[in-house]
Amino acid sequence: MKPKSINSLMAYMRDKKGIRINGSIQKKKLRYMGYFHGYKGYRYCNSPNSLIPYSNFNELQAVYDFDMKIKAIFYPQIMFLETTLKNYALEIILEESGSSRFAYIYQTILNDYKSSPVRSKSYTNAVSKRMSVRNKIYSNISRDYEKSNIITHYYDKDQPVPIWAIFELLSLGEFGNFISCLNLNVRKKLSESVGIKSSIDPDGRMVEKIVFTLKDLRNAVAHNNTVFDTRFKTGSVNNRISNYITSETAVKNIEFNSIVDYVILISFVMNLLKCNKTDILNFIHQFENGCEALRKAVPTNIYSKIIYTDTKRKLSTLINFL
Repeated sequence: MKPKSINSLMAYMRDKKGIRINGSIQKKKLRYMGYFHGYKGYRYCNSPNSLIPYSNFNELQAVYDFDMKIKAIFYPQIMFLETTLKNYALEIILEESGSSRFAYIYQTILNDYKSSPVRSKSYTNAVSKRMSVRNKIYSNISRDYEKSNIITHYYDKDQPVPIWAIFELLSLGEFGNFISCLNLNVRKKLSESVGIKSSIDPDGRMVEKIVFTLKDLRNAVAHNNTVFDTRFKTGSVNNRISNYITSETAVKNIEFNSIVDYVILISFVMNLLKCNKTDILNFIHQFENGCEALRKAVPTNIYSKIIYTDTKRKLSTLINFL
């Protein structure tokens, strides 16, 4: 099949999809967003079976602009949380292990597998994950030996790479796996240091669950994938997070099927970390402004498909909590 030109793609959108698109300005905008990244990526919400009923290109552009705006809003907050949670973990790990050497940390506190009966399924799964974490760390060190001045510095001095330098190499998902291998005592101390109530998190798993929930959004934002409809999720979000947020804030129906729930999660974690209230509120208001710009740019049937009817109520309740 012969590839279509930009003019042919515009004709296809008009004739086959009923989307009015004409002129050099809209052609340029389609080129900017890309037909496959833009139209193909934003023609549906949540599922390819749930098409957005566009009637003209400006509506598509508005949804695309909204998605780009919220990614710009999310990016600095997610990067902040990734860095901060790693720093909190480093403090606890160094304090509990008394060493910055990964080999010693691996032996003394990265040993959650010992809490399960030997050869049980949970035991073998924990051992496997622990070895996977170790192998990934050594793989990352090998990968970045010639790329990272820090790694080169320690290797050239024939010294072990300290845990703080290793954390710089870990993706958010790898960091989550690292936390999951920590023993109960260390996990609980990390959870308490972040500000999570011990009565809510008796097994110290809440930080790990929060990290894994943020991981998919972080990757989507970093790689400029579509985020407005939460299609980036690779699995269901543990309901312990939702229940905890609801119990503290009174915000209900947090299911992470709507992007507003990630605004709530990020705001909630920032509040746990005692971030400036003004900064948290500014983050929320930026999202509200993005929603309002979208509302003015698209018909109600498109807006309500993207922004759920309980969004304003959720954000109002969250702001009252803050």
